Amino acid sequence: MLEAKELSFGYDSARPLLDRWNARFDAGEVVAVTGPSGRGKSTLLYLLGLMLKPQSGTVLVAGENASGLSDGRRAHLRASTFGFVFQDAALDATRTVLDNVIETALYRGEPRGSSIRRAQDLMSQFGVGLRAQAKPGQVSGGQAQRIALCRALLNDPRVLLADEPTGNLDPASASIVVDAFHAQAASGAAVIVVTHDPTLVARCDRKIEL
Repeated sequence: MLEAKELSFGYDSARPLLDRWNARFDAGEVVAVTGPSGRGKSTLLYLLGLMLKPQSGTVLVAGENASGLSDGRRAHLRASTFGFVFQDAALDATRTVLDNVIETALYRGEPRGSSIRRAQDLMSQFGVGLRAQAKPGQVSGGQAQRIALCRALLNDPRVLLADEPTGNLDPASASIVVDAFHAQAASGAAVIVVTHDPTLVARCDRKIEL
């Protein structure tokens, strides 16, 4: 589903974070990416998710070289194929929780009504349904992270990328989130999780250490 070939990237040319790095992520698996702070785990997610372009090498999505696509085509591929859970949830403070969840549907041109129904189902599943009309500043950090997961799952993504998704969650909520990752993988997605959480790593199908 997703493959990195000879991927190189660094903010400092003298010390690349990735140097001709290779990995493959198959549909149906949940993969943990681990490593010390500052090693480039979040940067790797941005590269795999087509938000950054590698300095060399390629990212293949379902066999297609996505690294060489135009910005517009990459944006379309992100909206249609990927789901993202960012470390800080990245919710728009000026919009309601519900509008944050359905935001990506607008980029895909999907009807608002059906998007709202799908969002409400997800929010109910993850215990944030009663917060639909709240603003992000009115919810807890754990609720914000579950709201971000709802947004990521809205389009039933074939690739789900999550950056420290259980960092702000209590054990029960974290278990629900990890169950959701495995359910998404079972539906045919590749799920890639950056984490320092040993409990989450233990529940993944395999681990890649940077």
